[in-house]
Amino acid sequence: MPEISMPFYSKKVCLYLRVSTTKQATDLQRLELEQIAASRQWNIVKIYEDQLSGANTDRPQLQALLKAATRKEFDLVACWSVDRLGRNLSNLCSIFQELASLNIELFFAKQAIDTSTPSGKMMLNLVGVFAEYERAMMRERISAGLQRAKANGRKVGRPSNTNDSTREAIVELFKKNMSRKQIAKTLRVGCGTVYKTLTARGLIQLN
Repeated sequence: MPEISMPFYSKKVCLYLRVSTTKQATDLQRLELEQIAASRQWNIVKIYEDQLSGANTDRPQLQALLKAATRKEFDLVACWSVDRLGRNLSNLCSIFQELASLNIELFFAKQAIDTSTPSGKMMLNLVGVFAEYERAMMRERISAGLQRAKANGRKVGRPSNTNDSTREAIVELFKKNMSRKQIAKTLRVGCGTVYKTLTARGLIQLN
């Protein structure tokens, strides 16, 4: 009987590139990842690139990548290094979990981590453990700080930074169908501030 050849499937991959200063460039990141993709016969379907500088920590291209992931536009996300994808352990773990829930793999060239392999999956689990440890330590430090402040008779709580212009901005963004969480992040205010402003204007109902 003649042999039946199976159709070749090239893994669909997107690249995520990021630099943290205007003096840096992504050229070397891109070149190395493109060479790896070629050697593994990956099909690069999209390249996402963020450049952060100063106080700007927004990563619109990463958010676009995560949205595309929900549409299953690729099978794997390739980065040059772990620190290009996540700003800290908790952030990295959150991204890992979101992509894993969509059955999308991760590859990091510098650390030689590939989550499609057993060793890569083990590394993913270790990141989750350390991220939980980081969160626990942060909670302990915050709790200890609050207790010291109370013991010293200091008022505990974040001072209000809400003024009329901030409240107007909250209302305007809400009318543009932005979620409360997104509004809080955009304006750098608490979610409670957004909620109180919108309920005071009658735009949302009290729970």
